[in-house]
Amino acid sequence: MLKRAFDIAGAGLGLLVLGLPLLLVGVWVKLDSPGPILFRQKRVRKGDKQFWVLKFRTMHMNAPGPVLPQSATQLDGFVFSPPGPDQRVTRAGRWLRKTSVDELPQLVNVLRGDMSLVGPRPEIPEMVAQYPPTYHRRHDVRPGLTGPAQIYGRSDLTYSEIIAYDLAYVDKHPFLQDLVILARTALVVLLGKGAR
Repeated sequence: MLKRAFDIAGAGLGLLVLGLPLLLVGVWVKLDSPGPILFRQKRVRKGDKQFWVLKFRTMHMNAPGPVLPQSATQLDGFVFSPPGPDQRVTRAGRWLRKTSVDELPQLVNVLRGDMSLVGPRPEIPEMVAQYPPTYHRRHDVRPGLTGPAQIYGRSDLTYSEIIAYDLAYVDKHPFLQDLVILARTALVVLLGKGAR
């Protein structure tokens, strides 16, 4: 109950304070390249249920999706963002990703109850379909706007490392730890560590 109350208060305050800057970001996204301002994608939340996650669009329209692992055996060493420039990303998108501002529309997802401020990052159904049984414990808690993997490497981590951090969080996640993760996320974002 404390965590949910904190989520509602934090997301509500965040949207109130950041409302105008987010509106200006939306205008920039629209002017930078053709397409919608927001990107919606199905993700998996608590209880293995699906929901629509919101982000600022960072890619050109009709850009091809990433090459995903096709089996559980390919998950361990998988990396979401290989080193090097990604030609699918727009000029605005590069800055949005580096600063993680593209994720801020998910404050709406937090208010809706699909997400929490802190928790394992929500995954796409295609990845979850490859999960071995133990990985599904990620969905015992609400997914987060940020989480343990975001302060220990972000895009530099392999998928098995991300899962290890997430499952450790699921097993033991005192409220104080959430506050520490939020504070460290702000520091990581300011320093631009692990962002691509």
